[in-house]
Amino acid sequence: MATTAPVKSTSSSSAPSRDRTLVEYRLDGGLAIIELNDPPANTYTYEMMRQLDEAILTARMEDQAHVIVLRGKGEKFFSAGANIKMLSEVTPRFKYFFCLHANETLNRLEQTPKLTIAALNGHTVGGGLEIAMACDLRLAAQDAGKIGLPEVSLGVLPGTGGTQRLARIIGKSQAIEMMIKGETFSFDKARDLRLVNEVFPKDTFWDQVLLYARQFCPPNKASKAVGLIKRSVQSGAEVPFESGLAIERELQQQLFQSEDAKEGLKAYVEKRMAEFTGR
Repeated sequence: MATTAPVKSTSSSSAPSRDRTLVEYRLDGGLAIIELNDPPANTYTYEMMRQLDEAILTARMEDQAHVIVLRGKGEKFFSAGANIKMLSEVTPRFKYFFCLHANETLNRLEQTPKLTIAALNGHTVGGGLEIAMACDLRLAAQDAGKIGLPEVSLGVLPGTGGTQRLARIIGKSQAIEMMIKGETFSFDKARDLRLVNEVFPKDTFWDQVLLYARQFCPPNKASKAVGLIKRSVQSGAEVPFESGLAIERELQQQLFQSEDAKEGLKAYVEKRMAEFTGR
């Protein structure tokens, strides 16, 4: 049964949106569903980023949340990125701290030891793609929109981790070409570039996303192991190889002490399917 909890902030930095729910959070069968809620384009402001940050922390601490799924409200956009109107009205100093907080929020999403999936239900451009790239996996609805980083057309660069994450996902040369051209393209091409993992038919997209995500939840998978595999890869990729091996050993030791590891080994010996609990 799904439970819904709007994520609200008490910040006074953006009075018009202060009392609005810009990010929705709910639990649904082991999944933490986080929805960007400012349609049609779901552009983000500082206020939305604060609410997203809070939702990420809620999902991180929620024992019943085994996998995090992030999507945009409506059918037209996952997100078109930062709210350009807001950026045009604030000082350069505010813009700097806005980018810094966005970096910190997406780093928290990326380092959360639970699998994160971006469900690209519509156009995913600019900062919207930067949010999606902070997730571990990206699933897209066929012919539902375009994807890309067109910031160069505004005279700026993708400043919420885009230059760094894109290069790590598709390689330096292709990342540079994609960003300096500023082109947007189909989700099918994004899959060919390995920027998107799967493309599902648009009319059954959300059902397919839920089915895909639940395969990583108990009792199907040991979700703690899934989350720590993610953490080992994400953290290990940013340090020297020997340090990465040390991270891997420490996380493996945590798993050796888990109930799911005991169940998995016992089920293997008894030649039966394991019944995992996420503990």
